[in-house]
Amino acid sequence: MKAFIQSTGYYVPDYIRTNEELSSMVDTNDEWIYSHTGIRERRIAGPDQAASDLAVEASLKAIEKAAISADDIDIIILATSTPDHNSFPSTASLVQDKLGARNAAAMDISAACSGFAYALETGKNFIASGSYKHVLVIGTEVFSRIIDWTDRDTCVLFGDGAGAVVLSQQEKEESYILDSILGSDGSGAPYLIREAGGSRYPKNETDKSPFVTMNGRRVYNFAVKVIGKTILDLLDRNNYTIDDIDYIVPHQANIRIIEACAKRTGIPLEKFFTDMEFYANTSAASIPIALGEMEEKGLLHRGNLIITVGFGAGLTYAGNLLRW
Repeated sequence: MKAFIQSTGYYVPDYIRTNEELSSMVDTNDEWIYSHTGIRERRIAGPDQAASDLAVEASLKAIEKAAISADDIDIIILATSTPDHNSFPSTASLVQDKLGARNAAAMDISAACSGFAYALETGKNFIASGSYKHVLVIGTEVFSRIIDWTDRDTCVLFGDGAGAVVLSQQEKEESYILDSILGSDGSGAPYLIREAGGSRYPKNETDKSPFVTMNGRRVYNFAVKVIGKTILDLLDRNNYTIDDIDYIVPHQANIRIIEACAKRTGIPLEKFFTDMEFYANTSAASIPIALGEMEEKGLLHRGNLIITVGFGAGLTYAGNLLRW
C-alpha cells in the first residue's frame, strides 16, 4: 500500500516581530540579520497559544482540504521540540482531543528540526502496513518560549508556527512517498542544545540554561554536508538526476546554508523553495509550512517530484523523496 500527501495546512500566529523590533532588544540591525540569515521577520505566538493550539489550526485546514472528518484520522504523529508540557502528556494527545479525533492514536516525535521528515516516513510506514488509512502528520513549534531574547546569536533565527499534512492510502502510483533517508550523529549533541529541564539537569536544580544554545559554526558545517549528501543519495538510489526534481523544500534555517549547499553540490539555487524571510526558523514546522505555502501559491502539481530535507539538534538529518 502506498502513502501520499493528500492535503496540506499551515498556521502562523498574527504577531510579526520584525528585524527592526529586534534591533531595539539586542545589538543588531535589519541589514546584519538579513545579510547573514535571509530573515526579515518572524511570527510570535500569543500568550495564550501553545504548540497544540497552533497544530490544531494547521490540522483543521489540512483535514478540510482532504475532504475527510477528524473521525477518519487513524493516528496523529506530531513533531515538536516545544511541547505543551515537559515529557507528558504528549502534545499529539492534546491535539487529538481538541480536534475531536475520537478514533485516532497519538504520539510525539522528537527529532528537532528534522522532526517532520522523520514523522512523514513514520506515517508512510503505518499506511504501508495496511493498518491505517489516514495519518495526520504535524510539525508545530513555539520557539519564542525557549529563546533568550538577549542572545543575538539565537534570537534572530527562530519563529513560531505549525504545518500539517494528511497522508492517505494510494493504490495507484501517480502520487506517493517514494523514499526517505533518516540519520543522526549524536556526537554533535552539544552544538545545539537546551540543557536544563530534563532528567540530566532538572530545571530547578541547576544553573544550566533553560534556553537554546548553539555553536553556529559547527551546526552550519554539519548542515551543509548532510543536506547535500541526503539530496544526492536520494537521487542516486532512486535513479533520478537533479533535472528530474521540480523543487527541493529544505528546512528553513538560514539562506547561507542553502546557498553553500547549492554551491557545493552544483544544484541550481532556484531548485530550492525558501520562505524563511517571512517566518524564520520554525524548526519541525518549517517544511510543512513551506509545502502549505507552495500549494497555496499553485506551485505544486500532481506528478511533481519533490525532495524535502532537514537537519537539527541531535544532531539529526532526514530527507524524503515525494511524487506529489
